[in-house]
Amino acid sequence: MFNRLDRYIARNVLMGMLIVHLIILGLDFTISFINDLGDTEGNYGTLQVLMYGVIRLPWRFYQYAPVSVLIGSLVGLGAMASSNELTVMRSAGFSLWRILIGVMKPLLVVVLVVMAIGEFAAPRTEMFGQAWRTELQEGNAISRRGGWQREGDSFYRFGSIRSDNTLLDVNRFRYDEGRLVEATHATRAVLEDDEWTLENVDRTLISEDATQSEHLDRLAWDTSLDPELLRLIITDRNSQSIEDLWRYGSYLNAQGISATDTWLYFWQKVLLPLTLISLVIIAASFIFGPLRSVAAGTRVFYGTVVGLIFKYVQDLLGPAATIFGFSPIWAIVVPMSVCFALGFWLLRRAG
Repeated sequence: MFNRLDRYIARNVLMGMLIVHLIILGLDFTISFINDLGDTEGNYGTLQVLMYGVIRLPWRFYQYAPVSVLIGSLVGLGAMASSNELTVMRSAGFSLWRILIGVMKPLLVVVLVVMAIGEFAAPRTEMFGQAWRTELQEGNAISRRGGWQREGDSFYRFGSIRSDNTLLDVNRFRYDEGRLVEATHATRAVLEDDEWTLENVDRTLISEDATQSEHLDRLAWDTSLDPELLRLIITDRNSQSIEDLWRYGSYLNAQGISATDTWLYFWQKVLLPLTLISLVIIAASFIFGPLRSVAAGTRVFYGTVVGLIFKYVQDLLGPAATIFGFSPIWAIVVPMSVCFALGFWLLRRAG
């Protein structure tokens, strides 16, 4: 499958992707660590902030894979172009398309690794990290993560859920004819014999002329929400697996609730292999075309610009799907198709 030429191209391209990925992960890890220092609360100190960043590395690895593949391909192929190795390969009888096939072979390995991390590692580490962080903060810090859910006349805000189905940081707001009549906060909710119980509860009853507050050690919670659905509600959409996104999107549609964001992330993950291929093609077309003889820094700059444009187009088309009523799949397919079309056009011009 891999001859000597393929192995040489794979080594250069994979090394470029790896170096770029490590640099991006390092920068993002440092910035996130500094930003999260403002969330220290309770037992959640500087060391815990650092550990939380480490726990989230699989998610970051998955999120930055497309831009790393794009810029890494530019770096790897660009280095070969600068040393005239690509010219020698073509002079030896290897066509441009044969070299491109050599680039695509190691990409298959990258796709398998990235998809495996996105499907199995990232969802689990994100759920564990979120629950661990919320528990250490002891419910005192305002969580930027979690999920909302409506059930009957009540609105719920959940902080996180542990692997043993224990809910952390539960908030309930109950309304009667549009007026807030009860606000409840519980440190946790435990499931025993299919019955939920709130623990360490602070409840405020609100009437038209007065409020009454009380603290309860335990309070029965009558709800139809099950742990599996709660996991889908609480976990961020961009860290869920393809199967979970499908189930939650179907659930929201059955409830008559807009699921545009959920389906957007679903198609993003399903079509990720094609997205990575399109980015490699656009990178190769730049190397064999307009960026053949420019400096390495210029290639990285153009790669960053293309990656940002690609991301921003997807981000803009996502909300547009809600406004204009078209399927979120087009937010992924349109920029990907443009990359394929532009890449193949430049490669045909390069011969």
